Amino acid sequence: METGLLANLAILVLAGFVGFAVISKVPNTLHTPLMSGTNAIHGIVLLGGLIVLGELENPSVVDAIILVVAIAFGMINVIGGFLVTDRMLGMFKARPDREKEQR
Repeated sequence: METGLLANLAILVLAGFVGFAVISKVPNTLHTPLMSGTNAIHGIVLLGGLIVLGELENPSVVDAIILVVAIAFGMINVIGGFLVTDRMLGMFKARPDREKEQR
């Protein structure tokens, strides 16, 4: 393996461990703001993947597959994150049916 590839893999593994350690210590009340932040980060990942895929002149099949998979996973994460955030925020909205019944 090349030294650069090995260093990048080491950074990826360490980032995974640090991310898991940080996320596991977040209290439940902060999950919605955290989800909004990760949606923004994954939006940047999507944009970067699209730019890299568009700028490669002769991508190999492996490069193209990895980029398409990264873009697909990023899009799934962004959409899922927005759906979860919307559902969690919907729990704080007053329901008109219950307001009428209580009066």
